[in-house]
Amino acid sequence: MCDSCGCTQPENSVTITRLGQAMSGSVAADHHHSHPGRVVEVREAVLGKNDGIAAHNRDFFKERRIVALNLVSSPGSGKTTILEQTIRELRGEIPMAVIEGDQQTMLDAERIDATGVDVVQVNTGAGCHLDADMVHQALHRMEPAENSLLFIENVGNLVCPAMFDLGEAAKVVIISVTEGEDKPLKYPAMFDAASLCLINKIDLLPHVDFDVARCREYALRVNHRLEFFEISARTGEGMPAWLAWLRSQI
Repeated sequence: MCDSCGCTQPENSVTITRLGQAMSGSVAADHHHSHPGRVVEVREAVLGKNDGIAAHNRDFFKERRIVALNLVSSPGSGKTTILEQTIRELRGEIPMAVIEGDQQTMLDAERIDATGVDVVQVNTGAGCHLDADMVHQALHRMEPAENSLLFIENVGNLVCPAMFDLGEAAKVVIISVTEGEDKPLKYPAMFDAASLCLINKIDLLPHVDFDVARCREYALRVNHRLEFFEISARTGEGMPAWLAWLRSQI
């Protein structure tokens, strides 16, 4: 039992693979088995160790002027489609690389690989989030360029990824209009940890019952510093503002 978040993640269940080179390896995840009375103590130990590795990752990014962005959302928000369109727009202008996080399959990594950027897949098994050590191990299997963007697509989950610092420059939370506009109130820790919120699939607004203004209001109740972009990765609406923000980070 992973006491830091309540998910089950057997040892040696994490697999990290760099696409295009058939390079793979297993990373034994750290697990702490405890009695209920020690859950808080164990959680602090797990998060403390994670924060130490995250600081190491952050130093690595800083030395090489790599802007690492942690993309977080519930499943089906459109993270991978946003990444595909972003890469196509910025390819040749800004060096980019991607770390893909999923419990199983390499489907999303294969989609990113087709865009021509360096991508490493991290399969977490039963784990419901990436942690700093998984990112550290993935970095050993890729060579992100200096002055580049590194996108970390986290496992679809609005709970556990909020607790785990990966060494990123910012968390970008994505919500689609096919979800409820009350997500920021139901999952406040994630929206509080984020610096930017992408409201995706706005092309579907005529067909769904979603109030964008109310969603933004709820999110700002949780985090008054949050910035927003309303986009459609399918049609391209709103994407120029998102791309301009990315350019400004380099």
